[in-house]
Amino acid sequence: MSAEPRAEGGAPLILVVEDDAAIASLISTALETRGWVPLVAGTAATAIALAAERSPQVILLDLGLPDADGIEVVRRVRTWSEGLPIIVVSARGEDADKIGALDAGADDYLVKPFSVGELLARVRVALRRAGHEGAEAREGGAVLSNGALELDFAARVARAGGEELRLTPLEWRVLALLAKNVDRVLTHQYLLEHAWGTGQVGDLASLRVIMASLRRKLERAGAAGLIQTHVGVGYRMLRAE
Repeated sequence: MSAEPRAEGGAPLILVVEDDAAIASLISTALETRGWVPLVAGTAATAIALAAERSPQVILLDLGLPDADGIEVVRRVRTWSEGLPIIVVSARGEDADKIGALDAGADDYLVKPFSVGELLARVRVALRRAGHEGAEAREGGAVLSNGALELDFAARVARAGGEELRLTPLEWRVLALLAKNVDRVLTHQYLLEHAWGTGQVGDLASLRVIMASLRRKLERAGAAGLIQTHVGVGYRMLRAE
């Protein structure tokens, strides 16, 4: 297992974007019990600036910020970083809110009120995954091809018909799981557990929007029809002729 990535001084730096002082204090205290270093921002503008200047290992993001919707923070961060884990922590529990955040590029979504244990588990998995993927890149991972689709695991880049697909981190992980298991049906639960990570909880609505987005991007790049739906069961990547 890869070690957690470290911020300056040896401890992971976690950016907490939360305008409620009591909740920010609760999250910060919980992070400190794990030996992580919290960095608090109360507005979207401050969050974007700190994310660029301090390079945190994970962002915990509330959506209800006083100067802008938290979705804007996700979009702005994704303009320069595809790999920085963003976990939304919000009181908005509707599927539309979850789908909007994930579609914008968030990696995970935790609804308030939350348990401290679950929050820490999700951060821990995000740190572990980021460390693992970084090690994989440094070691020069393999390139996998299936017809017009090509996945470069070292660069974490997918191409179809020679065109690079602009994928969110979660879309990349789902596509990589399917590509590594060509012709095998992956159940909803398998994808939710392995793409989101141990200790995290995805949901079918989130998975469906990820699959729809992947299909659109593959179709636009000339690789339509690779992903097959097994209704009520899961998804399979077909082996290209």
